[in-house]
Amino acid sequence: MGMAGVMSGVMHAPLMAIFLTAEMTGGYDLFLPLLIVSALAYFTIQCFTPYSIYTMRLAKAGDLMTHQKDKAVLTLLKLDNVIETDFKEVHPEMSLREMVDVISVSNRNLFPVTDRDGMLKGIVLLDDIRNIMFRTDLYPKMHVSRFMAAVPATIDMHMPMDKVMDIFDKTNAWNLPVVENGRYIGFISKSKIFNSYRRVLRHFTED
Repeated sequence: MGMAGVMSGVMHAPLMAIFLTAEMTGGYDLFLPLLIVSALAYFTIQCFTPYSIYTMRLAKAGDLMTHQKDKAVLTLLKLDNVIETDFKEVHPEMSLREMVDVISVSNRNLFPVTDRDGMLKGIVLLDDIRNIMFRTDLYPKMHVSRFMAAVPATIDMHMPMDKVMDIFDKTNAWNLPVVENGRYIGFISKSKIFNSYRRVLRHFTED
């Protein structure tokens, strides 16, 4: 029974532990105790780790392909490949006039706010300033620090993709900034992830 319990817990294979132990020892009369011990060992180890001794190293490296297809495909996506860097940066001390000048040469409606060291301080959404961006009397009075907004969350540069998707689900955001030690790197969009996901899934399914 000790052999079956250890094998079931270490390998995450309770049925194999039961039948292999019974076959090796000839202890078929202890089949019911083997079943109970193996089941208890398996469900106990599940409370501490979802991986067996064989799959733990692969899981830590992010290379484990599981029966959960969504999570398996996400392990194939790399954050570097979905970061977008064509957003125009603005600074807290910039005036509304300077902000309008930046908007005029940008094809985005989202602007990261950074300090002179490149540290992310917030964001400016075009929709939030649409009602004041044509009021020339406010150009010298209003500054970015007055109308910038806090980001709902940030994505760390080295974060695995499944955790990135968890943050998107919790914040209901479509675009989130990517930072490394607080320094702005770019943005990642949910639509870009979905496009990459479909492309990888199509390739994964065909293989």
